[in-house]
Amino acid sequence: MRPGGRVQAAIEVLDEVIERHRPANVVLADWGRNHRFAGSGDRAAIGNLVFDALRKRASSAARLNDDGGRALALGALVASWGLSGHDVAAICDGSQHAPAPLSDGERHCLASPLGDDAPAHIRADVPEWLWPLFTEKFDEEAVGEGQAFAMRAPVDLRVNTLKADVDKVAKALARQGAKPCTISPVGLRIAPPTGPGRTPNVQVEAGFQRGWFEVQDEGSQVAAQLAFARPGEQVLDFCAGAGGKTLTLAASMQNKGQIFAYDEDKQRLAPIYERLKRAGVRNVQVRAPGEDVLSDLVGRMHRVVVDAPCTGSGVWRRRPDAKWRLSPDALEARIGEQRDILASARDYVRPGGYLCYITCSVLRPENEGQVYGFLEDNPDFELVTAEEAWRELFGFDKPAPWSDDAMTLTMTPASTGTDGFFFAVMERRGAV
Repeated sequence: MRPGGRVQAAIEVLDEVIERHRPANVVLADWGRNHRFAGSGDRAAIGNLVFDALRKRASSAARLNDDGGRALALGALVASWGLSGHDVAAICDGSQHAPAPLSDGERHCLASPLGDDAPAHIRADVPEWLWPLFTEKFDEEAVGEGQAFAMRAPVDLRVNTLKADVDKVAKALARQGAKPCTISPVGLRIAPPTGPGRTPNVQVEAGFQRGWFEVQDEGSQVAAQLAFARPGEQVLDFCAGAGGKTLTLAASMQNKGQIFAYDEDKQRLAPIYERLKRAGVRNVQVRAPGEDVLSDLVGRMHRVVVDAPCTGSGVWRRRPDAKWRLSPDALEARIGEQRDILASARDYVRPGGYLCYITCSVLRPENEGQVYGFLEDNPDFELVTAEEAWRELFGFDKPAPWSDDAMTLTMTPASTGTDGFFFAVMERRGAV
């Protein structure tokens, strides 16, 4: 496909996403099935433009005075792909399959950068209704944090130390540009491509098939490492999902002790079986949802890890359309769900054991608000500092996460170069 055809396809996909409120990846998949002549490079370029446009939806809409697919795509070509207005005009020439020529107004808007006098939430590309929560968390850094969430994310990998080491995997993936992560000692990072460039599919590599590594954001790796699971312990991963953090915990425990992986959604849990087998993990027992499937674990766990369902505000780089679909009602529903999960998970922690709370959100109501609310209702638990675990695991020379209380930690793209993750740990009082 010619560049104009790719841009027009992205416009059509964006219109469908905006007008029908459908997930971008679903609309892109539908487009691919209906346009089988498009090659993999075409699909990658179209997808890149769609997601870049959604990442900066608010600023592009303000710049072009329009929130339609065409305006967002044109804005992304300039703001994210680095094209000039002249370059965009050359692509949008009105030829067959290409977008219509630029209007005088569009030419003027593309040549005029968004000014510092624009509202802060627009410059940050954060939904207006969420801006008070964003500024509550990040204060004067809120615009910069929002802009970091509007950038592309890298491909991060966690080396499975049960089968390989970082040097071995880095060498195997040298052609893809894999470099050591900044914080995680077992992480590798492949920088995101620019413009229409394709992200390498590392899951087709022999090393992935052999279980040498998993695709996992560095922030997710770090959050699981902060749980500080030790060999020989009894650990419950209470919201295991597909098993990403379960695998990290198993490697930290060197396949010794026992991890119980549970999730209330059997469909979310389904991929864990194959992943455990590929990774060579032997100390995980999967508990599928059912009546009393965890009753034998009450009061026995050294650590209970709750990677709670959340709004996903921490992964806006990877799922930018979710940022604009999020609603106050959805946030309230998640807060209630998180509260119920913590109330259930607490029962499995032994005296002297730890309850680790993780979200991929940066919003206080889902994070600090949940932790302090839980402590008020459960006086037999006390908050302990996560900063000590951070320093012991990663040293003093790494990028520092946010911490309002010197106890809990919040990682973000701007502060730590990761997705947004929150971590807190609470100890259950009592004799062991």
